[in-house]
Amino acid sequence: MKNPMSMDGNNVVITGAGQGVGAAVAELVVELGGKAILVDVKGEELEQVADKLGRENTDIYVGSVTDPKFIENMVHTAVAKNGAINGLVNNAGIIRTAMIDKMSMEYWNQVVDVNMTGVFICLQAVGRHMRERIKEGDKSLASIVNVSSVAGRRGSIGQINYAAAKSGVLGMTMTAAKEWGKSGIRVNSACFGVVATEMTEVVRSEKFRDTYMEQVALKRFSDPEEVAKGVVFMLSDAASYVTGQHISIDGGMHIGF
Repeated sequence: MKNPMSMDGNNVVITGAGQGVGAAVAELVVELGGKAILVDVKGEELEQVADKLGRENTDIYVGSVTDPKFIENMVHTAVAKNGAINGLVNNAGIIRTAMIDKMSMEYWNQVVDVNMTGVFICLQAVGRHMRERIKEGDKSLASIVNVSSVAGRRGSIGQINYAAAKSGVLGMTMTAAKEWGKSGIRVNSACFGVVATEMTEVVRSEKFRDTYMEQVALKRFSDPEEVAKGVVFMLSDAASYVTGQHISIDGGMHIGF
């Protein structure tokens, strides 16, 4: 039996691929036989990921997901080089922390631009390509995973910008799944809890660690490699009848309907 999570012959765009979850997803995609199209503003980090995974298994595009022209050119170039884009993992994200009454417009706009508008820009550009090739009779994989967060489902103290953006991602996922389902394009969200990355250093510090750990049913934080498995599951044919869903990969940090 063929591995239902096989990525053989599939080209996957991964944003925020220079480190953390993005790099871990790229590594798993390549291990499963796919090609990782790496997107990040950090060129040096992308070079390191590409060296690790093999240049023949990766493409590099350095730029911001908030720049529509960059993303449009990336999609065009990647399709011309590889023939198709089969998957997208909208993973790029930043945090800027402040309580509501002290949240500056600069912090608000920075987080919303990357974590929500950037997701839309990539979703739209890749989705257009997928719809075009499906209309032409290409029935290969067409799957999108948007990275959200437990914060988007229940809020997060000191991160109204991040929580709002991640909640917006859930709305985009459901809408895209409804609009594009008839074309065979699947769109799902991965909702993370606390993953051991640079972004979560503060919440995993001695000051806050116990408070957050109490909320996790499994009583441990995850690492990027662990959550990458859930992302690639949603991306792959193993989830061929799953769309419009928000799948928590959070150790039981959020349990509910």
